Amino acid sequence: MPLEKGDFVLIEYTGKVKETGEVFDTTIESVAKEHGLFKEGDLYEPKLIVIGEGWMLKSLEEKLVGLEAGKNETIEILPEAAFGNRDPSKVKMIPLRRFIAQDVRPTPGMRLEWEGRLATVRTIGSGRVQLDFNPPLAGKTLVYEVDIKQVLKEKLEKIMSLIRRRLPIGDITKFQVKISDSEVVIEVPEEAFYVEGLQIAKRGLFLDVQKFFPETSTVIFTEIFRKKEASEEKPQ
Repeated sequence: MPLEKGDFVLIEYTGKVKETGEVFDTTIESVAKEHGLFKEGDLYEPKLIVIGEGWMLKSLEEKLVGLEAGKNETIEILPEAAFGNRDPSKVKMIPLRRFIAQDVRPTPGMRLEWEGRLATVRTIGSGRVQLDFNPPLAGKTLVYEVDIKQVLKEKLEKIMSLIRRRLPIGDITKFQVKISDSEVVIEVPEEAFYVEGLQIAKRGLFLDVQKFFPETSTVIFTEIFRKKEASEEKPQ
C-alpha cells in the first residue's frame, strides 16, 4: 500500500549533492566509512520516520507519501525546498586579529560559531577571514537514494522503534515492554542505566507514547538490578 502521513516507516537512505556527487548523510555504515562520515558510537541501520513529524527534511518526508514499501526510490529536491538559495549578504569579511584575540585559528572549511551564529570559513588572506553564514547545503540540489524497508503496523513494534530512536543501545530486544489498555510498562536493561541523558530520553519517550497513542495515560519505567551468577562475574 502507498505510504501515508502518520505512517511509521523504517528507511535506509544516502543523501548526495547533485552538482558534485558529494555524500553528506547516510544510514549505511559502509557508505559512511567510504565517504569519511563515519562516527564511532553512532548506529548505522534503517531509520524510523513518522511521516509528517519533521524528523527528516520536510520536503523529503512529503515526497515519501504515495511511495511503496519494499522499493528503492531516488528523490531529487531543489534548493528552495531544501536549505534555500545562497544569500550573498550572509558572507562576511572579519579581521583575522579578532579570531587571534579569542585564541581561534581559523582554517578553510572549518565550521565555527561566531557571534552566536554558525559559519563556514571560506578563505583567509590579507589579514581577513571570509565567513559564510549560509547553511553548508544552501543553493544545492539534493538527491536522496531511499530504500523503504518496512512499514510498522503493530503498537508494540512502533513503541520498540520509538525506544530505539530515543535510546540507541546495541540490542533493543533487551527492553521488555508490556502494554495494557491505558498503560505501557518499559523495563530498562542494565546497560542503559548509565546512558547520558537517560532521564531526558525517558521523558521524551513518555511524550512520544502519549502523542501517538492517546489512549495511553501512563508510562512506567522499571530499572531492575539483578545479581550476576558466579559464572558471569568471574572468567573461567
